[in-house]
Amino acid sequence: MSFLKSFPPPGPAEGLRQQQPDTEAVLNGKSLGTGTLYIAESRLSWLDGSGLGFSLEYPTISLHAVSRDLNAYPREHLYVMVNAKFGVEAMFTAMCECQALHPDPEDEDSDDYDGDEYDVEAHEQGQGDIPTFYTYEEGLSHLTAEGQATLERLEGMLSQSVSSQYNMAGVRTEDSIRDYE
Repeated sequence: MSFLKSFPPPGPAEGLRQQQPDTEAVLNGKSLGTGTLYIAESRLSWLDGSGLGFSLEYPTISLHAVSRDLNAYPREHLYVMVNAKFGVEAMFTAMCECQALHPDPEDEDSDDYDGDEYDVEAHEQGQGDIPTFYTYEEGLSHLTAEGQATLERLEGMLSQSVSSQYNMAGVRTEDSIRDYE
């Protein structure tokens, strides 16, 4: 893995609180190997036996939790999600722009919009009409068969993303592995 780097482990000067040997690091469902996890006041670090590893400063960690859901991952583990919001908006905008370059040929209505587009600036100045929105109860009865199929597909995607959250990043210790073997 190219993102693993060699660096010294955090020491007492960095407020080392916990040092856990025999810890397996897992990224995107793939093991990085067994090493030592260092929990310091300044950063969370993991180093394998050769001195290669990763280090995360706390502002880059958006979530950490103990996961005991054996349906999501086969063992209890410490789940760590890295905060990537610094680039999320720029990545989303770039993807939207690139997707617009490749319209769906099956979508016949994409260029045939006959209605007036909603003008946010005009509405903010009190000059625009508010478009029609449906509440949850009303909206489902107004869906076409294609709309129902799309809704079911999106709900399925959401439920799958919950069960595969462990693919983001995870750390589990040899102690937790032995507990569940």
